[in-house]
Amino acid sequence: MNFPAQTQPAAHIGQATAIELSRAEAEVKAAVFVAKQNPRNRQAAQDEMRFACSQLAIAEKAFFSYPKAGQTVSGPSVHLARELALIWSNIQHGTMELSRDTALGQSEILAYAWDLERNSRSSQIFIAPHVRDTRSGKKNLTDLRDVYENNANLGARRLREAIYAVLPDYYTAEAIQICQQTLTRGDGASLDDRIEQEVSRYERVGVSVKQLETKVGRPRQKWDEQDVAKLGTIFRSVERGEMTRDEAFPPERITAAEIRGQHQQQASQTEEPSSWPEAAQPGSAA
Repeated sequence: MNFPAQTQPAAHIGQATAIELSRAEAEVKAAVFVAKQNPRNRQAAQDEMRFACSQLAIAEKAFFSYPKAGQTVSGPSVHLARELALIWSNIQHGTMELSRDTALGQSEILAYAWDLERNSRSSQIFIAPHVRDTRSGKKNLTDLRDVYENNANLGARRLREAIYAVLPDYYTAEAIQICQQTLTRGDGASLDDRIEQEVSRYERVGVSVKQLETKVGRPRQKWDEQDVAKLGTIFRSVERGEMTRDEAFPPERITAAEIRGQHQQQASQTEEPSSWPEAAQPGSAA
């Protein structure tokens, strides 16, 4: 049996799409031309980078931290990457949501960084599932705001890698070192005051000193500037939603022996006679 040939309709590009393509092409050509006519001053860029990374406001956002496979992963953040790209100049970067499929529950996203002067480009197209990992398992995202935040978070991770891929290694390495020194130095307060500040703000969100000591690996009395800087990085990572409080500081596990010991202690306290004078015992008549 012969079937009629299936023909594909001719691709049709609307007028608005054609105008947008022409505009984007012209914009790219203009950006490359301007970059070639105004090459970066490497020495000036390095001097500005050193000044910027010595500022505490930038250093505090320069690093990320999140749990993975039972360990804590940390490194230079997308915030530092954007700042370094701005100072280095002649770099375009960003993320773009190419498509969103609510039926499949996923989005297709492009993250890119392009050094116009050297014509060096790093880009990645990836699939972002509309899913969030929780302590009780994976949760499907249906709310538009949740999907947007999930895509933005995943896009920022790829963008970070794309920007660092086009920046010179020596330039990035020096920036990281200066930011670490700035965090270690702090805002000029004494070490004792900085420790007290960290402990206080962690206590406000339900994290005990014992949990902090476990995270650092030594008692509070032996903390140094680097320990305080590490705790500050973790706190800001939790604030930004890169990890939860329980992921950063897992709740203490109570063993069966500890539970039995608590029950025995409560029983012994109940059996012991009160040492209060009868007239002063709570609830007694005056």
